[in-house]
Amino acid sequence: MAPRAIFSSESVGAGHPDKLADQISDSVLDACLKSDPYSRVACESCITTNFALVFGEITTEAQLDIPEIVRGVAQEVGYNSEQSGLDWRKMEVMSKLDQQSPDIKRGVDKDGAGDQGMMFGFACSESKELMPAPLMYAHALMMRGFEIQQEAENAWMGPDAKCQIGMEYERYQPLRVHTVVFSQQHSADTSLDWVRDFITNQIIKPTLAESGYLDEHTQYIINPAGPFTTGGPHADAGLTGRKIIADSYGGAAHHGGGAFSGKDPTKVDRSAAYMARKIAKNVVAAQLATRCELQISYAIGIPQPTSIALETFGTEKVEVAAIVKAIEELFDLSPAGIIKELDLRRPIYRPTAYFGHFGRPQFPWEKCDKVEALQRAIR
Repeated sequence: MAPRAIFSSESVGAGHPDKLADQISDSVLDACLKSDPYSRVACESCITTNFALVFGEITTEAQLDIPEIVRGVAQEVGYNSEQSGLDWRKMEVMSKLDQQSPDIKRGVDKDGAGDQGMMFGFACSESKELMPAPLMYAHALMMRGFEIQQEAENAWMGPDAKCQIGMEYERYQPLRVHTVVFSQQHSADTSLDWVRDFITNQIIKPTLAESGYLDEHTQYIINPAGPFTTGGPHADAGLTGRKIIADSYGGAAHHGGGAFSGKDPTKVDRSAAYMARKIAKNVVAAQLATRCELQISYAIGIPQPTSIALETFGTEKVEVAAIVKAIEELFDLSPAGIIKELDLRRPIYRPTAYFGHFGRPQFPWEKCDKVEALQRAIR
């Protein structure tokens, strides 16, 4: 990052078409794990005007009612009329599911990784969640918007929404919110001026007021293209795994490229990314560095990582090699070890599919329970 720069991160609402697809895929995963904790799941979803397709490879003892799962997610998010972009009661649902490939199964049965790839975990000291500030504030705006949308008096709000925070930094120190961009789906009989005033004064300013980063120069750009009355899957098809940057670190850290949603924990795209986040967060919480990015890589069918790399951006308080050595001593990075450590064979995944997979205390990979152990290992 340049000595002084504006860095932006995006979040999208629970009703964004891509997030709707993510939630469907993770709801299928949860339904599998609820009945069969050892389910093998690689579930994708795509959705467009009054139509959803669920496809992929699933090996499970669970009995799945795919149309019921899909319609339940659409209803809970708020897609209850054709005007909103989707009507959960009228939508067509198709499924095309096969079993897991025997070649993949052979490697996973030996407790090997479910695929090759590299995963990243990240943490920094610029927010209480040890996450990048612009992303956490963007998620906070989407959370608040979703809460307000659920209230009966706000029926004018559609389920589809997105926002972006531009934060001014000096090196890695956030200084102020430079720009807030917010797009909110709304009913056709609601004026654009009213929408812009409501979003600014009822969502953005109250949500960000305590941050101390708003000032008289902050720019508010609300529904910049004008009225946003056609939204949801009718306006933009949704697909699982298309919001991987909003899901992770908002662009502040590297990403291995693999999506999270719809994958059981034998898929290291998901489980190793969760463990990497836990490790990075514990390193920062232990005050070994104020900024930490961990890369782990795997080969399909092999349990142990093929490489581990740590970047602390010059913020380390001890030698990086000592931190890496402590990580290798304290954490089992095999898929089986990760699953056991984080207790991942449970139906906990749909809540990850909106407002980010990281920085939220209800998830086990957010626990800072290795701080003392790391500090002792460094001494």
